[in-house]
Amino acid sequence: MAELLPTIHDPSVLRQYDRAQLKQLSDEVRACVLDNVSRTGGHLSSNLGTVELTVALHHVFNTPHDRLVWDVGHQTYPHKILTGRRERMPTLRQQGGISGFPQRAESEYDTFGTAHSSTSISAALGMAMAAKQKGEDRHAVAIIGDGAMTAGMAFEALNNAGVSDCKLLVILNDNDMSISPPVGALNRYLAQLMSGNFYAAAKNVGKSVLRAAPPLFELAKRFEQHAKGMVVPATLFEQFGFNYVGPIDGHDIDSLVPTLENLKQLSGPQFLHVVTKKGQGYKLAEADPVAYHGPGKFDPQVGLVKSTTVAKQTFTQVFGQWLCDMAAQDGRLVGITPAMREGSGMVEFEQKFPARYHDVGIAEQHAVTFAAGLACEGLKPVVAIYSTFLQRAYDQLIHDVAIQNLPVVFALDRAGLVGADGATHAGAYDIPFVRCIPNMSIACPADERECRQLLSTAYAQNHPVTVRYPRGAGAGVTPHLTLEALPFGKGEIRREGRRIAILAFGSLLYPALKAAESLDATVLNMRWAKPLDVELLLQVAATHDAFVTLEEGAIMGGAGSAVLEALQAAKVQKPVLQLGLPDVFIEHGDPAKLLAGVGLDAAGIEQSIVERFGRA
Repeated sequence: MAELLPTIHDPSVLRQYDRAQLKQLSDEVRACVLDNVSRTGGHLSSNLGTVELTVALHHVFNTPHDRLVWDVGHQTYPHKILTGRRERMPTLRQQGGISGFPQRAESEYDTFGTAHSSTSISAALGMAMAAKQKGEDRHAVAIIGDGAMTAGMAFEALNNAGVSDCKLLVILNDNDMSISPPVGALNRYLAQLMSGNFYAAAKNVGKSVLRAAPPLFELAKRFEQHAKGMVVPATLFEQFGFNYVGPIDGHDIDSLVPTLENLKQLSGPQFLHVVTKKGQGYKLAEADPVAYHGPGKFDPQVGLVKSTTVAKQTFTQVFGQWLCDMAAQDGRLVGITPAMREGSGMVEFEQKFPARYHDVGIAEQHAVTFAAGLACEGLKPVVAIYSTFLQRAYDQLIHDVAIQNLPVVFALDRAGLVGADGATHAGAYDIPFVRCIPNMSIACPADERECRQLLSTAYAQNHPVTVRYPRGAGAGVTPHLTLEALPFGKGEIRREGRRIAILAFGSLLYPALKAAESLDATVLNMRWAKPLDVELLLQVAATHDAFVTLEEGAIMGGAGSAVLEALQAAKVQKPVLQLGLPDVFIEHGDPAKLLAGVGLDAAGIEQSIVERFGRA
């Protein structure tokens, strides 16, 4: 049988295929995903789980005229393969290559850029209402996972969509549930029946006839609800104003295609519940979808193999060990994560202290206010959250934590550039957006040892403190086993030089030290972006001609800005060169190369200083 995939350059071809061809194509797409992810690394389990759904959607809907909006977007590799990007898949998540998430600039089929969760229904509703206002006949489809449905934003959108008469279809991709074959077959039949015009028409005619007799209408309404409840899971989605259909097997083309075709003919907001399996078709990923969620390069025939080389301890691991050690010492400590247990290094904490571990789901706003409530009652909450995700809880940070000056520790993982995930996940903005909030403090550890020490310092405070640290390993400085803290708000001089003083905030201390050797510059490990060690700053200002500030964060409003403000307040006029992340979104790529690209490696730092101040 001839391969189908090499002949597909856009989804229009799929609309001519029969069911047998769609099934064959699904197998080929799955093999293509596995082959490419094993070579480049990336999201695997989620993409293997959405192959048939993706094929069916492009078969039934007239994309890109009809809009597909993928929630999070980490499951869109099959979509990219079918929309003209198959030959570029070897560049996936590589610098200059295609993104691991949908990007409007990359393809007209990527109708909405995503990477954070729970935005799809809002965006698709906006598109559907825009089409209605403009008089355009098009559908908008939001594909959202069961995890993303834990976020309040998804329900805000459902609440709005339920009273909007537009061509919106929400597909809940549920991969945390199984369907046995008999139930799957029954659900297939019922889903087609309930999504068909006959059912919809009969329901509407019945309602119009019975409205004249309210008691009978109410009886019929209740009977319908109970009848549907006997054959499909109880659902609140119809209470939002949606016509609910499902659950159906999301890997069954014979179920997906007719159901989608029927739903396409109906008016008003529709809700389809499909059940899929993460890692579908690759037994190793099916058995351990978490391990295969975002693997690096691997041999598909062998699977993931633990490295025999001893890896450096990551900042995330340092945090996880500190959390367990501090919890053992202080019974007030409570750990909170918004659905990032593995990513934030909290697996061991959950095992050792299950009653003090709280995964609140993809609900960053709730996580922060929940922590505030715990702090009000005398507990010591530690919120482990990626820098990019804290952005989603900014009002809560100000209104619920900072104004009340509550002692919440925020462990900000993934501060700075994050590599292959790109601009959507970069922790570029936390120093500027936290620094401007009264009562908040910001610690910037330079290495693994300082990370543990500054976490202890933050925990000892009676006000909110963030500790920001990058993804991966640092300089390899082994942490002490004690819970000793460093002085609050104090930096240190790490290298004595002359003329130029480099003020390093965070892990860029080490390239700063390297650059300083040939320049004979002084290097300060500032440790705190807020409060700034003004005493140390002014001490150095008295003996140096110029300053260089260095941070792996946005220059605008960042730690360098804090230095300028402090010098101005002290009426000290010194030239200051601010080095950090420029005012652009930095795309995906190798982290070291990305840093070098913006001049934040040792060579780039040295070059920028020489260009501005010359050599001694």
